[in-house]
Parts: sequence; structure tokens; C-alpha cells
Amino acid sequence: MRTSNELHAAGDDGGTGDVIVAKKKHSLALRWMHWLNFPLLMIMMYSGMRIYWADLQEPYAIGIGGWQWFEFWPDGVNSALQLESKLAAGIAFHLNFGWFFVLNGVAYIVYLSRRGEWRHIVPDRQSIKDSRTTVAHDLHLTDEKPVQGKYNPAQQITYSLVILIATVLVLSGFAIYKPGQLSFLEAIFGGYDYARWVHFTATILLFGFFFIHILQVIRAGWSNFASIVTGYRVGRRGDPEVAPASAFGPDEITDVDGSSVEPARSSAQVVEGNET
Repeated sequence: MRTSNELHAAGDDGGTGDVIVAKKKHSLALRWMHWLNFPLLMIMMYSGMRIYWADLQEPYAIGIGGWQWFEFWPDGVNSALQLESKLAAGIAFHLNFGWFFVLNGVAYIVYLSRRGEWRHIVPDRQSIKDSRTTVAHDLHLTDEKPVQGKYNPAQQITYSLVILIATVLVLSGFAIYKPGQLSFLEAIFGGYDYARWVHFTATILLFGFFFIHILQVIRAGWSNFASIVTGYRVGRRGDPEVAPASAFGPDEITDVDGSSVEPARSSAQVVEGNET
């Protein structure tokens, strides 16, 4: 049974009414791979920091010329995280969980390829142009809403870059893990020291993405977060964020009482008055 909060007064909308519906957005496989990445990345970063601590003769830092703004990592961080102890455990965790991270990444790429989900992530020229509107809207510089889909243009660019950064992270990791056996890979990065720098920089970039990602999830609200947990996004029928493009086949929209309903037509589905 629908409640008054779930069904508002119907307007001149073809008789559909303002109904609360649930739209499938993320598959079970995608959700598993997404949530596996969280603990894997945390373990990899923490164990990697232990390994990094073992060679602090020339620590990495951010600055310009002779001005140093920030050093990785300040003594307070090293002491709080106890990075000065259990180096062997750090290496063991980093190498073993690294394989799980690689396998999860490979499974994700295969999934995107086999299910056609890559079409929602890989940006095109129009996505690059539309990303400016998305960023301006997020910064409250414009009221113009960005193009809606499973992922908006800014997300497409960001997620594609994250996949690229993760790939570089893994390859540079192999280069410094087996510099003798994988000398060709070490040479691609310009030598061991450069490979180590690239590996560290890619880690910081991923950490930065993770931090911004959390802030964006909080900003987007509970419904968006729930969709990556349950697989469904709940909202009003006709809301483009509830009915994004998907590669699941026929659109599946479920009413709040559990019954299936026909998806609402959007303006993108009508061309010159003819339904497509």
C-alpha cells in the first residue's frame, strides 16, 4: 500500500502521478568489487607507509625551490601510526594483499568490458565539455543542472583517471618489487628511483580521490549512498537520477509496494514527436 508520503497529487503528467519508485543502478558484482577496494586500499596504504618509513634518508616532500611545505610524513604521523615498528609485517601485508587488489582490478576491467558498463565510464568529447557544467554546479557557481546518467561527465573523467592511476600504481609497484626480473618495466619508469617516486605519487593521488569521494558521497545524500549498498536508487518517477542509463538490459523500476511499473519517458527518448 502506498502512503500519502509516497504518492502525491497527480498533475498533468499522463496520469503517472508523483510516485516513489526504486530504480536499479548498480549490479551485485559491481557493488562487491567497489566495497572490496576500500579495505584493500587501506591495508595497502598502511603497509606501504611502513615500508616507506624504512628508508627515510631522503623523504618525499612538497615545496618550491628551497621552500618545503610538507614532508611525508611528519613525526607526529609516524609515531601515531607506529610506522617505526614491524617492517617485516608491513612487507608481508603489502605483497600479499597487493595480489588481491590486482585480482579485484582485473575482475573489474573484465566486468566493464563484458557487460558494456565501460560506456558509462569512458568519457567522450561531449563529456569533457559537459564536465565544466558539472563542476560549476557542484561549486554552486551555476543553477544549470549537469547532464544526468549513471555517472555525470565529471565522474566519467575522474573514474577513468582513477583506473589509469591504479594501473600505473600496480605497474610501478612491480617495477620496484622485482627490478631485476622486470628490468624492462623498471626502464619504462626511468629507473628504480623514478619508479618508486611514481608509485608514491600514484598512492597520494588515490588517497586524495578517496577523500574527495567521501565528501561527494556525503554531499549527494543518503539515497545515493544507499544505491551502492542495495543496488537501487529511490526517488520520484521521472527523476533522471533515479532512471539513469544502464547496461542491465530492460529498465527495471519497482514501485514502493513491490510492483513493477513502466519507466517514465524522458525528453531524450522523444525525437520530433516520435518515440524512440
